[in-house]
Amino acid sequence: MIYRLRISLSLFLFLCVSARAADHLSNPLADSPNWKLLQKFQKTITHDEFERLLRGVYCTHGISEDFIRVDEKVACILMDRDAQSWFTLRFATSEAKAAAIPRWWRAARVLPKSKKAGPLSGLKIALDPGHIGGAWAKMEERWFKSGDAAPVEEGEMTLFVAKMLAEKLRALGARVSFVRDKTQPITPYRPDDFRETARAVLKAEGVENPPEDFQRPDDPSREQTVRWQSEILFYRTSEIRERARRVNSNLRPDVVLCLHFNAEAWGDERNPTLTDKNHLHLLVNGSYLPAELEPDDLRFEMLRRLLSRAFDEEIKILRWRRRAVCPPMNTRKTSSRRSAQADMFMRAILPLPAFINARSFTSSPTS
Repeated sequence: MIYRLRISLSLFLFLCVSARAADHLSNPLADSPNWKLLQKFQKTITHDEFERLLRGVYCTHGISEDFIRVDEKVACILMDRDAQSWFTLRFATSEAKAAAIPRWWRAARVLPKSKKAGPLSGLKIALDPGHIGGAWAKMEERWFKSGDAAPVEEGEMTLFVAKMLAEKLRALGARVSFVRDKTQPITPYRPDDFRETARAVLKAEGVENPPEDFQRPDDPSREQTVRWQSEILFYRTSEIRERARRVNSNLRPDVVLCLHFNAEAWGDERNPTLTDKNHLHLLVNGSYLPAELEPDDLRFEMLRRLLSRAFDEEIKILRWRRRAVCPPMNTRKTSSRRSAQADMFMRAILPLPAFINARSFTSSPTS
């Protein structure tokens, strides 16, 4: 009871603070950015390297000078739209004179050279089995059942795969930790803790008197109910942000691997439509749309990732993974689609190498 009371009080205080700043944050549970954390990156990056990462990786669709301005010696980043306050980042005059990058994760080139314990000796890997599963699988919409077969739950599948993968990685010398090791949420909050926040979200979207509940999973108006919004805030927003806090504060690995399975819409969860489609997603942080950099917190987190140089490590891992599982292809076609959960965990909060591996189909009759 005392524990629950503390959670409720903390949430109340948190929501009171968030309400004042929510207009310029990406979501109601986002943390207000602490721009002082970027001071340690002064003179750690040259102008040319900053431009390469800004234009070529993170802001490939362009960035307004209303938010980021770059000249030869400094970059100015808008901290607060209301106050029109700016953070000034000073560039190193050359690579040779650049200060060391302050970060707790290690790039591959600085890992121990001794491989007696295996090729991954000393590498710290955090495995994040996507979703939750178990009693929460239906709420997450990651559950279906075909005939007399056991239910298919993505949260259970990712945890099973993570445990198998951990054994193989440890055999290669890696130090493996789990962001989630059971079918239970990491966040201490539950949907009922977010009902008032859900009402505020709906009101901001023009729904003044939202219904409390919906009757059927396929109810077309369910997204305008307090229940649906509070569940989203629980299992997507709060859960994923709490996982990121666990990684950043407790686990502190060199790399995070987020495991997911792909799927197509299967219709009725008790009489699903299966598909023979199958493909692989490998997702890394980058290519923000201009509108995505308007919230103060996402702009801050994007800069923190850029300055930590996570991308260059991520892309090496991704290319290795692609070569391992994909046949050679010649194609000029490119496509991109926003992933809400990828945004939450990788795009918004993790200042270290991380990528999402989404393979096979939960809705495939052969998977």
